[in-house]
Amino acid sequence: MRTETPAPIRLTDYRPPAFLVDEVHLDFDLKPEATRVKARLTLRRNGETGAPLRLDGERLKTLSVAVDGRALAAGEFTEEAHSLTIPGVPDAFVLETEVEINPAANKALEGLYMSGGRFCTQCEAEGFRTITWYPDRPDVLARFTVRMTADDSWPRLLSNGNLVETGRGTDGRRYAVWNDPFPKPCYLFALVAGELDELADSFVTASGRKVELKVFVDPGMSARAAYAMDALKRSMRWDEEAFGREYDLDLFMIVAVRDFNFGAMENKGLNIFNSSLLLADPETATDLDYERIESVVAHEYFHNWTGNRITCRDWFQLCLKEGLTVFRDQAFSADMRGEAVQRIKDVKALRARQFAEDQGPLAHPVRPSSYLKIDNFYTATIYEKGAEVIRMLKALIGAQAFRKGMDLYFERWDGHATTVEAFIACFAEVSGRDLSAFFAWYEQAGTPRVRLASRWTPETGELEITLTQRTPATPGQADKRALPVPVRLGLLDAEGRTLAFELDGEAADETLVVLEGEETRVTLTGVTSRPVVSALRGFSAPVELSSDARPGDRYVQLAGDADLFNRWEAGQEVARDLILARAGGAPDEVGEERFAEAMGRALNDQASEPAFKALLLALPTESDLAVASPPADPAAIHAARQALRLRLAVHLEDTLKRLHLGLQDGGEFSPDAASAGRRALRNAALEALAARPGAEVTALAEGHYRAASNMTDAMGGLNALMLLGGGAFTSALEDFRARWKDEPLVMDKWFALQARDPSPDALDKVAALTAHPDFDARVPNRLRALVATFASANPARFHAEDGSGYRFLADQILAVDRFNPMTAARLVEPLGSWRRYRPDLGARMKAELERIAAAPDLSRNVVELVSRALEG
Repeated sequence: MRTETPAPIRLTDYRPPAFLVDEVHLDFDLKPEATRVKARLTLRRNGETGAPLRLDGERLKTLSVAVDGRALAAGEFTEEAHSLTIPGVPDAFVLETEVEINPAANKALEGLYMSGGRFCTQCEAEGFRTITWYPDRPDVLARFTVRMTADDSWPRLLSNGNLVETGRGTDGRRYAVWNDPFPKPCYLFALVAGELDELADSFVTASGRKVELKVFVDPGMSARAAYAMDALKRSMRWDEEAFGREYDLDLFMIVAVRDFNFGAMENKGLNIFNSSLLLADPETATDLDYERIESVVAHEYFHNWTGNRITCRDWFQLCLKEGLTVFRDQAFSADMRGEAVQRIKDVKALRARQFAEDQGPLAHPVRPSSYLKIDNFYTATIYEKGAEVIRMLKALIGAQAFRKGMDLYFERWDGHATTVEAFIACFAEVSGRDLSAFFAWYEQAGTPRVRLASRWTPETGELEITLTQRTPATPGQADKRALPVPVRLGLLDAEGRTLAFELDGEAADETLVVLEGEETRVTLTGVTSRPVVSALRGFSAPVELSSDARPGDRYVQLAGDADLFNRWEAGQEVARDLILARAGGAPDEVGEERFAEAMGRALNDQASEPAFKALLLALPTESDLAVASPPADPAAIHAARQALRLRLAVHLEDTLKRLHLGLQDGGEFSPDAASAGRRALRNAALEALAARPGAEVTALAEGHYRAASNMTDAMGGLNALMLLGGGAFTSALEDFRARWKDEPLVMDKWFALQARDPSPDALDKVAALTAHPDFDARVPNRLRALVATFASANPARFHAEDGSGYRFLADQILAVDRFNPMTAARLVEPLGSWRRYRPDLGARMKAELERIAAAPDLSRNVVELVSRALEG
C-alpha cells in the first residue's frame, strides 16, 4: 500500500490571504488545443509586510510574467508544479501573466475544457487554477472583466455579469466583453463559447426591474428548455416572497452541457448545467426528471444569495452555502409538489445516502476539520444533513425568528466570505437563545440514536415520556457530545384518531419536545385513553428513533396518523422488520399477511393522494435494509424482500390491477404534481404486480410499455419487464434502443435500467455494456448510468459471492482515475462500506480497496477516499 499520502489541509491552519485582488481582467484567445489567457490582477497586500506573492496553478504553460508593466526575468520568480512565487513585490501593484492551456486535452472536466465542440468551464472547487495563475481560494473576492476572442465556429461568447461590448477584431475574429459588477471568488467564474440555441424570456422583480432570462442549449433543443425556464421564473418569485431576495443583475443565463462532473453550477449570472438536469419534454423525460429539473434550477438560482452574494471564507464552510441552499430548494419543492410527499422523498434520499455515510469509514461532520481534496466533500453529509441542521434550527427558534435571522445574515454579510459561526450568531442574536450546544451538530459526525419510552397512568391521565440519546463512535471521534434534538410528537387513540392532551396547563394536539443532554422527561396530562405516541413527526431531526411502542401501534399509525410522514414511516418500519426477520431465518408469515391487508386498506383510502400511495407501496430498498442490519447478507435480504413483494402481489392483485386500469391517462401530458402522482401510482402498481411472474402480468407490462405516450410510462413498463425477465424484456429493450439511440439522455436511462437488472448474469451484461459502441467512460453521465448504478442500486449482484462485482468496480475506478479523478473518487463509496457486510464479503471488498491503494500514480482524490475507507 502507498505510504506517501499527501498532508491534509486543516481548518485550524486557516490564515487570511496574504494578498487581496480588487480587479481581474481576463483576455481569452480561444483555440481548442492552444488557448492563451492573459490575466491582469490588481492586488494589495493583506498580510505581513515583505511576504512573497504565491499563486496557485496547474498544467499551465507560462509565457510571461510582469509586475507594474515590467517583464520579469526567469530568475525573478519561481514556478513549480502547483505554484508561482514572486518575492519582493510592492504592497499594491498590477500583475500581468500570460499562459497557454489545452482545453481539448482536459478530460478531468475542471477548469476550461471542451464539451460537444464547445468551450466551457467548471471552476468549483479548485478548477480556476488550471486556467491562469491566481490565489485560488474562496475568501479572495474580486470584480471580473472578461474578454473572449474566437473564430466563427464559436458564435456564442458568454461569461458572468453583463455584456458590455461585442464585435470583430482587426483579424476578423469575434470578440465579446463581459463585466460582473459584484465581487466574487474565482470558483464562480464561468465561460462558455460555441454554437447554441437560445430560449429567451423575462422576469419583472418585486421592485419593478426587468430581468432578461436566457437558456442556451444544443441546436434544436430549445423547446426542451421550456420547463426549466418556467421553474426559473417560479424560483425567482418564490425567493422574493419566502426570503425577500431579489435578483440583482439585468441578465440571468443558464447553459446546458453534456460533459459535466456535477449536476449544475451556480456561477454568478451564468449557471452551467448538466444537460440531464435541464432538458425535458414528455417523450424523453420522466416525471422524476421534471422534479429534479425544478429542484436543481431552484437550487442554483437560490445560490445567488446563499453562495454568491455571501460566500464561504474557506472550503471547510461548504455546508454554509450547500446545506443552506438545499434547505431552501427543499422548501420550494414542498410548496410546488406537496409538503408531505416532498418530505418523504427528501428523507428517503437522506437515509439512503447520508445515514449510510455516517455508518461507514467516510463519516465526517457537516463541517469537516480536514481534507486532502475538497472535491471529496461534496457529500450527502454536507448537502442533505446540512439542510436538516437548518431545518432543526428553524424548529428550535420558530419561523418568525428564523426569518429575522436570515434577514440579518443577508444584511450583515452581503459581499463577504464568512463562516458557519457568523451564520449561527445571527440567529442567536435575533432569538436571544444560546445556540452554543446546537453548534455541535456542525462539528460532530454520526447519526444520533434516540430512544423513546412512555408510561401512561389511566387513573391520572398522565403520560410520562422519556427521551434518551447516544451517538455511536465514528472515525476520529470516539467520544460524542449530547446534541439538542427537536422531537415533534402527537398522540393517537386506538382507532387512529387524534388524541388531545395538556402540557403546562395548555391544551394541544401536538408539541415540540427538545431532547437536551443525554435524557429529557416530559409529562403530558389529560390523556383520556391509552395513547399511541406519534413521535419525530415530519422527521423533525436526522436521528434513528426507537421506542417501546406495542407492535400494533404501527398499524394504528399506518391507518390514521394525521402526520403523513409518520403514516408512511409506520409502513416502512413494519416492512423492514418483516423482511429482516425472514432474511434472518425467522419469517413471520402471519405478520406478512397482516401487512398486506393493511396495505390494501391504505391503497383503497380515497382521502389519500396517489403520490402518497405510490410512496406507501414502495418497500424499503435492499441498500436501506443492509444499513439497518449489519453485518448484512445481501443475498438473504434480496430473497426476503422478493418474498414480501410476492406476498403483496398475491394478496393485492385485484386492487393493483384496478389501480393500473383506473389511473390510465389518455389526456395531454402535464408535469404538474397531481398528474405525476397518478402516473407514479399506476407504475408502482405495475411494478408490484411484476413480483408474480406469469403470462398475464407479462402481457400487461408489455402492453403498458407499447402504449406509453410519455417517457414516464415507457420506463415504467420497461422496468416491470426487466423485473419479469425473458424474451418480452429483450424485445422491448431492443425496441427502446432503436427508437432512442440518437438521444444521449434517453440512452443513459437504457444503460441504467440494465445496470439494475437483478438477473443472475447481470454483471456479465454490465461488463459487456462497457464495450458497447454507445458507452464512453469519459462522459460522466454515461459512466454513472452504468457503473455507479450497478454498484449502488443492484446490491444482490454487486455483492456476488465470488467478489466479481467488487473487482469490476475497482477496475473501473483505476481506469477512470487516469483521466477524471473527481469522478473516479465518487465510485469508491460502495467499496468503502466493507465493514457493514458479512465478514467474507467484507474481506473481498477490502482486498479490492487495497489493490486500488497499491496502484501507481493514483490521484489525491482516490488516495484520500481509499485510505479513509481502509482505516475506518
